Amino acid sequence: MSLMDLTSRDRQILDSPPGRHGPLRQALEPAPVPSGLMGFFLSEFDIWRPILVRLCISSDVVIKLAARAVDNGTDFQSELLASNLISEDDLFSAIGQEFGVGFMAEIEPDRLVMKPEDCALFLRTRSKHLHVKVVERDGRAHPVIAPSGMNLSTLKGLLRRQKALVPLLRITTPRALRRAVLERSRMSLAADARNGLYERMPDCSARLVISARQGVFIGAVLVLLMLAAALATSAVLLSAHVFFSLFFLACVGLRFAATRSPPPVTPPGLEAIPPADLPFYSVLVALHGEAEVIPQLLAALDRLVWPRSKLEIKLVCEADDRQTLDAIGAHRLPHHVEVIEVPPGLPRTKPKALSFAVPLVKGDYAVLYDAEDRPHPLQLLEAWHRFQRGGEALACVQAPLEISNAGRGLIPLLFAFEYAALFRGLLPWLSGRRVVLPLGGTSNHFRVAALDEVGGWDPYNVTEDADLGLRLVRFGYRTETISLPTLEDAPETLSIWLPQRTRWFKGWCQTWLVHMRDPAMLFSDVGARSFVLAQILYAGLVVSALIHPLLIAFALYLGAQIALGQPTLGWKVTLLVVDVLNIVCGYLSFFLLGWYSLRKPDRKAFWRVVTFTPVYWMMMSFAAWRSLLHLWRRPHHWEKTPHFRAVGRGPA
Repeated sequence: MSLMDLTSRDRQILDSPPGRHGPLRQALEPAPVPSGLMGFFLSEFDIWRPILVRLCISSDVVIKLAARAVDNGTDFQSELLASNLISEDDLFSAIGQEFGVGFMAEIEPDRLVMKPEDCALFLRTRSKHLHVKVVERDGRAHPVIAPSGMNLSTLKGLLRRQKALVPLLRITTPRALRRAVLERSRMSLAADARNGLYERMPDCSARLVISARQGVFIGAVLVLLMLAAALATSAVLLSAHVFFSLFFLACVGLRFAATRSPPPVTPPGLEAIPPADLPFYSVLVALHGEAEVIPQLLAALDRLVWPRSKLEIKLVCEADDRQTLDAIGAHRLPHHVEVIEVPPGLPRTKPKALSFAVPLVKGDYAVLYDAEDRPHPLQLLEAWHRFQRGGEALACVQAPLEISNAGRGLIPLLFAFEYAALFRGLLPWLSGRRVVLPLGGTSNHFRVAALDEVGGWDPYNVTEDADLGLRLVRFGYRTETISLPTLEDAPETLSIWLPQRTRWFKGWCQTWLVHMRDPAMLFSDVGARSFVLAQILYAGLVVSALIHPLLIAFALYLGAQIALGQPTLGWKVTLLVVDVLNIVCGYLSFFLLGWYSLRKPDRKAFWRVVTFTPVYWMMMSFAAWRSLLHLWRRPHHWEKTPHFRAVGRGPA
């Protein structure tokens, strides 16, 4: 039989665009069935019975899976696959055999009959009834369907009515079909991940480090400063000293304001939320050079409490990172875990990999984790609970990050103290005031629709999290914090800590430069409070780190002059008092914010923190100066932080 032998109705079905509401899609829409467990046995079991016999699925298992489908608000097929009792290939092959329809385990991408724009639509669709056309080696076009989650009685009825379709129709698995379409779209997805934000919203992209207007302004300021310094050196130095000291003072004031801010409270009864009320959730994990932590990662993700039939986990990995891919391949992945291979290319950054993966997610909500993360098992439930009560304007919730290896050295100890101050103190304070909130690099939960609207992650920004937090506010969205943590390990050596902190400082500079291309527009978008806080959180923290050793050096120099009885101008004495107060209050605000943010058992090492914080701040200053050099020489280079298996506390 050829295509010419089909009726006009059959040809209309074959010609329907993939992923759209064409006749084939309409024909596959499930008919209403009785609800509840009995509904399955009344409407579907007779059709499923011979398929289940082929698969050697016992009646006890069938009853349990049908009951689980009722509890989760899903369907029998989804629960059967989520149980990992059988593979997708086995299930869909058995369905094809039962209905006398050919089964395709793999689809050659170049044989798909699809336009590029249809590929993009197909990958984004959340339809359960996916279909395409494939030209086989015999030259005939065959409709191919992946009837995921549909009532098999619907498919059987379609084949009974359209008998001419039986020899032409092919069944495949949803994953095989998506894999083929993804392969067809790989280069276009990679190009969009790399340049999509720049092409759609150039003013929001860090691809250009400094805009033309900023370049002219900075050049003019530098020329004027050099001329002024030549004419009035003391006045220029004094003005610069006061100006930059204000940034340091602003950071001090922000820490004092956030001191004793009440942390988020875990809502009761999270485990009692009916699974049927829960939406589909996507988990994204960006991986590069992470072979060592793969077993730990898979174990941590397996502890997440969420119906597996409503969960997808995408391990996003560079296609040429063979060590990580081989480490993943050594494990038998459950049905809801999928590996996404990103085509290699510059910029080689985490946000570029995530931007490649976002068009492939099916969830209404998505969370980002790092390779070494061990999230609290109930974290997804708390995030969804907060989204439900926050309204559509709540686009993101940030889970706190906690350091589990604080006892393995001074750097992890100080890092843990710093994280406590940030995630248990400062961020909840900002969240409570509904102002700009710089996101952490992981454990961000998003409404996918909002993430799409604001353009997703910037592949050229090396602190994509901080940038996205500000961009969400500019689009009218809100970010809040939740209470259930994610455990991760801090760097234990200077050789690991320094590149990471350099990247952070460089990214904050990038973020400030991007969003200050038009200060008046930024002020209009975010309002006065968030505008001021953006200056403190992005520019202020970098400037504070840069000038901290200069303030100390100046204070020591003037103090020595006074101690030696050398004549000193009155304004220098005033500056000395201001600098000493700045330094003392800077340390005091850091200690107070961290102290009140720490849990009581973690306060035992507080005096060690106090003793070594001056050294730690000098390390941060060095990283800040190093970041300026990197911003100039290689602004988009991602200094990878290596991760190792956790040796601290166990799961969150």
